[in-house]
Amino acid sequence: MDSESSRSLENTVNRVYSDQLVPKINTSRKTSTSANPPSILEIPQEIKKSCGDKQVEITVERIKMAKSIKEKQNSDLEKLAFKRKAEGEEKPAGRKEAKIMEPDSPLITLPLPHIPLKNIMDVEAKLVYVDEEDVSYEFAESFTSTGIQPTCRAAEIGDPLHVPNFNLLPQIDKWLQVALKDASLCYRQKKYAVAAGQFRTALELCSKGAVLGKPFEASAEDIASVASFIETKLVICYLRMRKPDLALNHAHRSIVLNPAYFRNHLRQATVFRCLERYSEAARSAMIADYTFWLFGGSEQCVSKLIKLYWQAMIEEAITRVDSFSVMYTPFTTKITADKVEKVKEVFTKTHPAYVEYIYTDLQGFHVLPQTVDWSSFPPQQYLLILGFKNKEDGKFLEKVSSRKLPTFTEHKTPFSPLTREDTVRQMETMGKRILPILDFIRSTQLNGSFPVCSGAMEKLQYASLLSQLQRVKEQSQVINQAMAELATIPYLGDISQEEVELLQSLMADATDSLEGRRDARERVWNTIQKVGRVEDFLYQLEDNFLKTKKLRNARRQKTKLKRLQTVQQS
Repeated sequence: MDSESSRSLENTVNRVYSDQLVPKINTSRKTSTSANPPSILEIPQEIKKSCGDKQVEITVERIKMAKSIKEKQNSDLEKLAFKRKAEGEEKPAGRKEAKIMEPDSPLITLPLPHIPLKNIMDVEAKLVYVDEEDVSYEFAESFTSTGIQPTCRAAEIGDPLHVPNFNLLPQIDKWLQVALKDASLCYRQKKYAVAAGQFRTALELCSKGAVLGKPFEASAEDIASVASFIETKLVICYLRMRKPDLALNHAHRSIVLNPAYFRNHLRQATVFRCLERYSEAARSAMIADYTFWLFGGSEQCVSKLIKLYWQAMIEEAITRVDSFSVMYTPFTTKITADKVEKVKEVFTKTHPAYVEYIYTDLQGFHVLPQTVDWSSFPPQQYLLILGFKNKEDGKFLEKVSSRKLPTFTEHKTPFSPLTREDTVRQMETMGKRILPILDFIRSTQLNGSFPVCSGAMEKLQYASLLSQLQRVKEQSQVINQAMAELATIPYLGDISQEEVELLQSLMADATDSLEGRRDARERVWNTIQKVGRVEDFLYQLEDNFLKTKKLRNARRQKTKLKRLQTVQQS
């Protein structure tokens, strides 16, 4: 019963906000193609009116908002850098050090520090389960009428761009208030299962339109913030119940609804840690630290705790992986080819079992939690070297980094459909070999040499393989995770108009896939994958032609040489 209710609520909440997450032209086309399944709750007309005609799509607004925030931060950083430069000019100029640390540097060969589990649990107690002891009513219940001053917890539904103005927070629907009060009371009493049930009831009320007291005046961002708040509370409840598998989709959806709030990312990191998916936990912690700084977080103690958590997850990921080994090398300016070769020599000596293929990420540089300072200009960067036991894994990375759009193209016959055996083989290759490597690379890299939608794109392609094998539950989880990554992309770096359109198309198709909508048009990620297969096929034909031509020329030269020798002998 719970699973059916959860699935119904998941589809309903996604449908409520799908029009806000993708361009209107796409949503209008998609909603007219097929009817919703009867198990999905209908959306009241007043919610459609309040969120449709007045609402500009949230994806575009978030991109503009993130751009303005980053421009402000960059302006502050440029002023700081100019000030540092002016101060430096007053002092005698010193000789600049080498562009890259020498191969015998202890930073390269130093073993990883071990962070005790107790320290990790302390971080979670302070930042993840922050509402455990004093769960006051988080929404603007009518503070003026009660005379009670709200705590900073209320910032969870406020505008992430500014310090929350509690007098301007939206009035929550009275039935939703009751459900949330009951849930908070049960949580304080450590009745986590009952609290989770109450939060699910609150989420169901949201899906029926009971979100804000004035639905016709409600903004889409306010509605999304309320739903995100409920989703993140469900995450905490399931974590307390030691059921991270149930918490995972709620963690993803809380980020889709409010990607700017750093605790949503940190709670997702905790869920990944409990599931022993440490690379993904590390990336979530990194994004949590970055968004905390990006939106004005000034408490150094909070940032230090997040960085400690991020460092611990990287340590666990490196310790447990077996298919590849890693080395980070710090640098200050442009890296020369001879320095790269020296670093590779050191890697070969220190990791002799991982030299089948050595991958060097020269375009997208990395940051580490031990030294990163987002306010510096720029932060300390590292060159990443990966060594593989399997040569094909390294070759795949080279191919992905050189492509304009990411795709996995192991299928050898691009013009014929996949058999079930091919689908199973590709799914295992992606799930056990390809995605773990990409997740690890991205655990120390906000954006870099890979395309802007890399990571999410591969996951959506992986979800298509799961769909073909009718593994619906896993497919839903992977799509939710990809949507969370897509929602976060605008905050992590500048993106072009072409990338914005791709992002919107991916989000629209992902929403349709979750809701089970079908139309004649193929999903964007599958189209990109087919194009990639055709490209690989053409490149293979070209390679075969050039190899054949080279062999043919060699045979001709050999024949001419034999004839010449025969003539000379006669």
